[in-house]
Amino acid sequence: MSDIQLKNIDKSFGKVKVLHDVNMDVKDGEFVVFVGPSGCGKSTLLRVIAGLEKVSAGKISIDNTTVNDVQPRERGIAMVFQSYALYPHMTVYKNMSFGLKLKKHDKQEIDRRVRQAAETLQLTKYLNRRPAELSGGQRQRVAIGRAIVRKPKVFLFDEPLSNLDAALRVQTRIEIAKLHKKLEATIIYVTHDQVEAMTLADKIVVLHDGRVEQVGAPLELYNAPANRFVAGFIGSPKMNFLNGIVKSVREKTVTIEFSGNRHISITHPNPGTEKNAVTVGIRPEHLILSSPEKSLLRAEVDVVERLGDVSYLYCTLSDGTAIIASTPGTSGATTGDHIHLTARIEKIHVFGSDGTAWKK
Repeated sequence: MSDIQLKNIDKSFGKVKVLHDVNMDVKDGEFVVFVGPSGCGKSTLLRVIAGLEKVSAGKISIDNTTVNDVQPRERGIAMVFQSYALYPHMTVYKNMSFGLKLKKHDKQEIDRRVRQAAETLQLTKYLNRRPAELSGGQRQRVAIGRAIVRKPKVFLFDEPLSNLDAALRVQTRIEIAKLHKKLEATIIYVTHDQVEAMTLADKIVVLHDGRVEQVGAPLELYNAPANRFVAGFIGSPKMNFLNGIVKSVREKTVTIEFSGNRHISITHPNPGTEKNAVTVGIRPEHLILSSPEKSLLRAEVDVVERLGDVSYLYCTLSDGTAIIASTPGTSGATTGDHIHLTARIEKIHVFGSDGTAWKK
């Protein structure tokens, strides 16, 4: 078993508090991704779990054993760093076997583990090469292999794809997903890239300013963000936000005015009260080109980003609000056009003045 529990974790550097009352459970075999903008505390939280940083308050448990005072090497954890951290003068084989030699494992057992890991990671033909003779993706696989041979309880990945180009990022991401399935290992993975988080994770932990904003499955965060921050961070392109005000409430129907006297009416179990300021959130993929008669928004197209199967229209509304609409690649919209958009009403999100999402 490789369950991890974090209870009331605080971390401060001097007078600066960087983690605030973090609580979460990581189940055996889960792939959990910490995601958030730079400086949100995700790497610090990973280092706290690894034992590379001591907590200021709270408790860390692995397999129901408190490890706050346990040394990193005794926690049964292997960490893969962004920088690879390979020994340049050693071959791939020696890099992968070095940690086992330090622990005085039997030579035959070391050889078996290294070759097994190399086969899993498709590194067998590179075992006699040095890091300088490998591509970035191959070096990252060597770093992962060095972790695998230790047979840890938990793998920790600290932004492992940040140094790779776009094509290698996609390829290595797929390899890590396959590796997780093959090893059935517990993995905690840190990234600032929400696409990586959405495609890899069983569970995502969204962090902001050292606090956990929301924990959930990728589609749960996409479909039901807890607040405006999560809504804006999860999804690519990001969600559009429009300032609005509640104009009327009739039983379970609320009418909201926004963007130049435009109105929408939505059914909601807790619609709030009249004159409340709200934010309306609409994802680009939930906006649809429409006729003037059915228009919810009228916008001027500033830039068209054509990607083949889809085109992104970067637009400005009459009140100066910038929005993005996702349209089919066959869309004929061009820069300078005035277009009309409607939205899938059931997909609209509403956030209160404090940024908290209205519960649907």
